[in-house]
Amino acid sequence: MPGDEIMEITDIRIRKVDGNDKLRAYVTVAFDDEFAVHNIKVIESQNGLFIAMPSKAAPDGTHKDIAHPINTVFREKLQKAILDRYSSADLQ
Repeated sequence: MPGDEIMEITDIRIRKVDGNDKLRAYVTVAFDDEFAVHNIKVIESQNGLFIAMPSKAAPDGTHKDIAHPINTVFREKLQKAILDRYSSADLQ
């Protein structure tokens, strides 16, 4: 079916953040060398690292994702790729 092509993650750029309590990095991810999502966050919690998608504050004080995966399989793939890159030795 047209449109069923799987977007591939083709680049991940990490900008580590120092001096913040929970925020560890900002991430830019490129897909198919054609589309980028900026300001994905790597956050550390009591349960370990996770990613938070870029969001915008709504008038009621809540935050709404600007861009996000629409299924669990791709969210897990994206999070694993980002956290693997974050943990890689060349960023230390």
